[in-house]
Amino acid sequence: MRSPRQQTGSEAGLKLGYLKANELFQDFTPAQLEPFHHTIQMASCRAGHVFYQPGETGEVMFLVKEGSAQLYRMSPDGRKLVFATVPQGSMFGEMACIGQAMYDCFAEAVEDALICTLSRDDVKRLILQYPSFALRLLEAVAGRMVDAERQLEALAFKAVMPRLADLLRREARDGVVEGLSHQDLGDRLGVYRETVTEALNELKAAGLLEIGRRRIRVLDEARLRAIADT
Repeated sequence: MRSPRQQTGSEAGLKLGYLKANELFQDFTPAQLEPFHHTIQMASCRAGHVFYQPGETGEVMFLVKEGSAQLYRMSPDGRKLVFATVPQGSMFGEMACIGQAMYDCFAEAVEDALICTLSRDDVKRLILQYPSFALRLLEAVAGRMVDAERQLEALAFKAVMPRLADLLRREARDGVVEGLSHQDLGDRLGVYRETVTEALNELKAAGLLEIGRRRIRVLDEARLRAIADT
């Protein structure tokens, strides 16, 4: 891991509170979490910080307390494909701790973030000692694999327009997609920014979208759904 700026003055109770809020530790009691506060490392980092990249040795699993991260790969021609977003309360980097010894993708902070890390030894100890942790970890990994398979299917069988329409539908909150630039959308779809801009302009011209700076309002959800399903 490329070390982010270390947070000082953290208390053990705060660390344990962060663990309890994570999806992997929902079934734990404070007493069960207590032995881990000495080994948990906590650090803050800025948006754009790269936690690891392909080929680096995997030593820790990352837990997102605040902020979010994204996992992506780069094509030989420089295109970025984001295959997973990691929200607050979730984790990443687990495969290097439970299977392969090296990371196989890039992991980057999408926004300023607060991260807890668990060593590979701690992860293995939790798996062996607590079946509930192993089950939660398996569920999280399986869910990410399902999402990746759906994305692969879309890449193989769908054109850019329906994939974009589907992404906008999934990201919309009360009919509005906020915080994603044309480049961000391109990275999520594995296409160039110009391709996304052209597709957005077509949807706007057809009366389906209203486009602002990092803000897209869906004006016709039914028609957008119909395009996504083609």
